[in-house]
Amino acid sequence: MTFLSPTIQKTLSERFGTRLKNNVSLAGLTTAQVGGPANTLITIQNREELAETARLLWDADIPFRVLGSGSNVLFSDQPYQGIILLNKAKLIKIDTNIPQPTIWAESGANFGLVARKAALAGLGGLEWAATIPGTIGGAVYGNAGAHGGNMAGNLLVAEILQQGKEPANWTCEKMEYSYRSSILKREQIQAIILSATFSCSPASPKTVQDQMQQYSEYRRLTQPPGASMGSMFKNPEGDYAGRLIEAAGLKGKKIGGVKVSEIHANFFVNSENATAQDIWQLARFVQEKVYQQFNVRLELEIEPVGFTPEGDFTPQVSNNQNNKTASNGRD
Repeated sequence: MTFLSPTIQKTLSERFGTRLKNNVSLAGLTTAQVGGPANTLITIQNREELAETARLLWDADIPFRVLGSGSNVLFSDQPYQGIILLNKAKLIKIDTNIPQPTIWAESGANFGLVARKAALAGLGGLEWAATIPGTIGGAVYGNAGAHGGNMAGNLLVAEILQQGKEPANWTCEKMEYSYRSSILKREQIQAIILSATFSCSPASPKTVQDQMQQYSEYRRLTQPPGASMGSMFKNPEGDYAGRLIEAAGLKGKKIGGVKVSEIHANFFVNSENATAQDIWQLARFVQEKVYQQFNVRLELEIEPVGFTPEGDFTPQVSNNQNNKTASNGRD
């Protein structure tokens, strides 16, 4: 914790005790199982604590990042120079005593679990989220989606905390959702997500659970097991990233310990103790090859941390065709 002042070190140590740890490997906290160490990691237990800690770190001008399930983020192999707030704020509340039933959850709650709890309560509308591995915070931030549904179709309000302000409820419209993105993500607004409320509708628990089971079975058959971050690239408009990668002959392509899955080409699987740099190099290689063959520039769906910005990707091939990007793709 050498980057912290003695006063802040003392304050944090007294506040969090054993929930504050130093030199923690991020590989153990991400679904791809890669990443360097975090200088300091603090485990957060509820939304109030998350807000309190964020304010403290903002006021002290200390860099930090909130981490949920680690399912859509790629940390570099270098140390993260700041504090990781491991979000374990998981409270879930369901209200069925109003005309429009809702479910509220803290941002560290698993989204798939939220959907399953809604189903048990006889609420439909979140069936598509049953197989989402990430947390509510990440899903709200990135407009998560699957099976024809997405966050934009269910979010009523997200509780957002910005530096120097009180928590505020942002409507779905204010989030300005687009394909796998939000205004928070596009404009890198300095804010954290504390909780979210979703609209649901009364439904037969069995009907909802049967639909979820179908989605789970489809996921099992079409997505590879093992350590990965899920979909690596966004789908280009009118096409699929996986189809393009496969058509480029890249299924099974390996760099170091990571390879393009033979089951679904838009998944990179950590098969042999890969490094984050292996994954990053494979992503760049795939982008290049797909562009060369199809003049389509694949845009990352995962969020890289500690790498050269993804926008610096410069294809080695140019022509007069219209380039396609992945800003408005399909699920």
